[in-house]
Amino acid sequence: MNVEFLAADTRPSETTALAVLAFEDGEYSPGAEAIDGAMGGALKRAVGASRFTGAAGQTVSILAPTGTPAGRVLVIGAGKQGAFDARAAESAGAHAWNAAKDSGSEALLLVMPPAGPERQAHAALGIRLASYRFDKYRTTEKPEKKPSVTSAAVAVADAAAAKAAFAALDGLADAINFTRDLVSEPANILYPQEYARRVGELTRLGLEVEVLGVKEMTALGMGSLLGVGQGSTRESQLVVIQWKGGGSAAPIAFVGKGVCFDTGGISIKPAEGMEEMITDMAGSGAVVGAMYALASRKAKVNAVGILGLVENMPDGNAQRPGDIVTSMSGQTIEVLNTDAEGRLVLADAVWYCQDRFKPQFMIDLATLTGAIVVALGKDLAGVYSNDESLAANLLAASEATGDTLWRMPLPPQYDKLMDSHAADVKNISGGRAGGSITAAMFIKRFVNGLPWAHIDMAGTAWKPNSTVPTIPSGATGFGVRLLDHLATKYEG
Repeated sequence: MNVEFLAADTRPSETTALAVLAFEDGEYSPGAEAIDGAMGGALKRAVGASRFTGAAGQTVSILAPTGTPAGRVLVIGAGKQGAFDARAAESAGAHAWNAAKDSGSEALLLVMPPAGPERQAHAALGIRLASYRFDKYRTTEKPEKKPSVTSAAVAVADAAAAKAAFAALDGLADAINFTRDLVSEPANILYPQEYARRVGELTRLGLEVEVLGVKEMTALGMGSLLGVGQGSTRESQLVVIQWKGGGSAAPIAFVGKGVCFDTGGISIKPAEGMEEMITDMAGSGAVVGAMYALASRKAKVNAVGILGLVENMPDGNAQRPGDIVTSMSGQTIEVLNTDAEGRLVLADAVWYCQDRFKPQFMIDLATLTGAIVVALGKDLAGVYSNDESLAANLLAASEATGDTLWRMPLPPQYDKLMDSHAADVKNISGGRAGGSITAAMFIKRFVNGLPWAHIDMAGTAWKPNSTVPTIPSGATGFGVRLLDHLATKYEG
């Protein structure tokens, strides 16, 4: 859904849902006061007859009286007026969309108070993110099941200023929704080669994209990554994305787990819920989205994104529990559980990244463990780091964007749990305790001392029943905003 900016005095049609803001403590925005006057006080009477307090997310829908501009008026709670910042404006925009989308109105016009171009732009971002819908395979859906609203606009005092402030956020919305599309695609459509092809199309943004196949990875000695994919008829891929906006500076680096479907391999998963394993590439999706966002806003930074793309399938050629593989680093790995495959992909991907690009730091993102969901639930991703400055910057970016992280420990004694009697390292500890920590410890062995962070986002990549206004149920796009905002810290 594209969003326009219109003049504050724009007169809506009878097919428009007109959204205005009200704050806690009985404060109304100028737009709400104006429409209440046009309605002869009916708006405030309707609000007064409800339990509406102005709290963020509350809404009142009013069928407008004859002669009133618009066909429907929506009063959107925006919280405390003194706390109405960019994030609150974004939430208000999302709530306006959610209140209007099934109302029967054909258009949404959100009237923003004179809160400045940044907050007005974020309101439009809220509409863009909330209006995302993955419906490309719905061929028989009845019209009444689809949103009735087909256009959206924000009315502001200075449309040109708001539009200018929105430019980078519009690109960010494109990037997040591109990631959501990738994560939502079924695995018969989005397998490693098709995924690589779609990423290749992003050269239109100025990104450089390189694809390594099995032949190239074999020559590099990537036995850890290739072992995961050897049971699939789909060829594994390593995709390298570069954005060169920072002159001669060393790049910042993002590495994503891209398991396009995860059956568990020979250590096969239970059938119940396995369909959600189409999302096991969401870490790589976040990397793609972040690189998209950097290119869209012409970020003054050098960045590299590495995607390890595989399918984990259980055919006669599949990797077996007990196999020993040699990683690109030269370290041998005893594979005790083929369903602990993401860390095997990352072992080679992070080594390749630090070995080739010598980045300032490296962050890997992965839907890695069920253990992190047990520990933190589905609203927090765990972050592990060997570098205090990088960890602090990530947590600050988390606070700014709402892609929420929680710092997790890397206790040295847990590293010993990954020692193997038959190889240099084993891919599981052999016990259930601390499963997300031991997975991070495994990856750390392939980092080679570089400043590094690992984000285990298994709980946050997919919300089948989302209650977050800017996130429709399904793929969240988690991580895109986080990495894009983090990159601003390192721009020249």
